[in-house]
Amino acid sequence: MLTLGVDLSGPPRAVFVDDAGVVTFREPSGTGQAIQQAAQDARVGAVGVAIPEDATPAVAIAGAKVTRSAPGPAAVAAEAWVGSARGVRHAVCFSIGEHVYAGLLLDGRVWTGAHNRAGAAAWLALNPVERQDYRKLGGLAAEVGFKGIARRLSWRIQAGDQSAVLERAGDLEAITAAHVFDGARSGDGVAISVVRDTARYIGMAIANFVATIDPEVVVIAGAIAAAHDVLHDAVRQECTRRLPLQAMDSLRVEFSTLGDDAVAIGAARLAMPA
Repeated sequence: MLTLGVDLSGPPRAVFVDDAGVVTFREPSGTGQAIQQAAQDARVGAVGVAIPEDATPAVAIAGAKVTRSAPGPAAVAAEAWVGSARGVRHAVCFSIGEHVYAGLLLDGRVWTGAHNRAGAAAWLALNPVERQDYRKLGGLAAEVGFKGIARRLSWRIQAGDQSAVLERAGDLEAITAAHVFDGARSGDGVAISVVRDTARYIGMAIANFVATIDPEVVVIAGAIAAAHDVLHDAVRQECTRRLPLQAMDSLRVEFSTLGDDAVAIGAARLAMPA
């Protein structure tokens, strides 16, 4: 019996997984006819949908129960099941991309809090400056979300810094986080500086998670995991600067290997019978 997991937290993505967490089929382009047809062809026992709090599920499969979850709980459920948090009882999955959020695993159980808002990492307050985008997006999301990363490099160029990223992107409005990471890989000084600032905010956020819930592992997930090569050492360094030695000795900081399927896999896991 297969379980369908659907991620509606960004561009729609769906996966069918077996009881061992193996993806047997994926539909990365949407959740419409292709999903319905695949569900009819397969034996689907349950459907899990990861969706933002204020949205309405748009997935229904005849004869299958639909379980709704937020993206953060789904992400940490996937990591605990088949990802970098397997075998642990206390973990944080810290997801960064177009959106910023976290999922918490406490004593082996996904923890959502009193109002289903636990893990709202976007709103971590790590800078005493007050900005309008902080009020709209959350302080951390404004800095490390992909639009925020691109914006910080754009501001540096507007302030007079010279960066080859502008030439590659074409104009300021076209700069993306991927341009910034590629610029850092190629040795562009401004891009390297922006990546280091990004790592600083990530490290500060991880330090807060560690001080609050004492996890065994923090898994950095989402689209930013593809930039592990330019972020890993800097993030570890920032964590070390902000945590006591004994805390770092017992902490693993990993980058997710589940890619774009992670949230959908976790949604499927949460839909499975206990």
